[in-house]
Amino acid sequence: MSQTRSTARLMDGTALARTTVAEAAASAAEIKRRTGVTPCLATVLVGEDPASVTYVKMKQNRCAKAGIESRHVTLPASVSTAELVAAVTALSDDPAVHGILLQHPVGPHIDERAAFEAISPAKDVDGVTMHSFAAMGFGEPGFVSCTPGGIMRLLDAYDVELSGKHAVVVGRSAILGKPAGMLLLARNATVTYCHSRTVDLAAHVRQADVLVAAVGKPEFIYGADIKPGAVVIDAGYNAGNVGDVDFESAAERASLITPVPGGVGPMTIAVLLAQTVGAAARQLGLDGV
Repeated sequence: MSQTRSTARLMDGTALARTTVAEAAASAAEIKRRTGVTPCLATVLVGEDPASVTYVKMKQNRCAKAGIESRHVTLPASVSTAELVAAVTALSDDPAVHGILLQHPVGPHIDERAAFEAISPAKDVDGVTMHSFAAMGFGEPGFVSCTPGGIMRLLDAYDVELSGKHAVVVGRSAILGKPAGMLLLARNATVTYCHSRTVDLAAHVRQADVLVAAVGKPEFIYGADIKPGAVVIDAGYNAGNVGDVDFESAAERASLITPVPGGVGPMTIAVLLAQTVGAAARQLGLDGV
């Protein structure tokens, strides 16, 4: 990456993730000390998509470093919805498993929503079920979607005041854009959702005190449209290690900005591990862990 005339302060997701995982590891060790049980995350992978295989291995490695047991279930790409649901249900019913992650995508012939809904809400540490989505919307206890959860932790770590601020979320996916907006709304931000049908997107972006870019298009948002002093959260990750925001031009106007890589990405896995340990503590009836 070339040098930028950046005036924005970088939001270091790598450092915060390291702290988050260390806290989760300490809690996992305390759970094992008190109960003899090691928190366990089960991952389910359908097929052999290279990116998915790499991502699952990364999660398993991070689990090992955090003192979390990982169990992996690999199913052929030809698996039926019923077979996948049965595999996920078996993990939901297994008391030795505390968290479940079904790796996306699962294949166009599979009813992915049915497979997600086979995850017990108590073990939905990736925050993908309708139960978790409703809990986020109503502000009830539950598991947040990991990337939005990581975004909120970053905002808190950098003391970003959200109450009364205008947050603009560009993207409306079920596990990123939509829950990110709900979590911001719960913190008393005024939230605008933008998406592929939004008319004059730039006009909305220019109003954002806090901008969350989650549209999945490389360098889609330009610095000229960033409100001076805005906080820019780039949740995109595209080929060439670039996000959804043109970093160099945005950094000249923003007060805080996440880099890609090293911003939101590391926080996603950190939240997954933290929520797995939290799930284990709840299932084992432990307080204060």
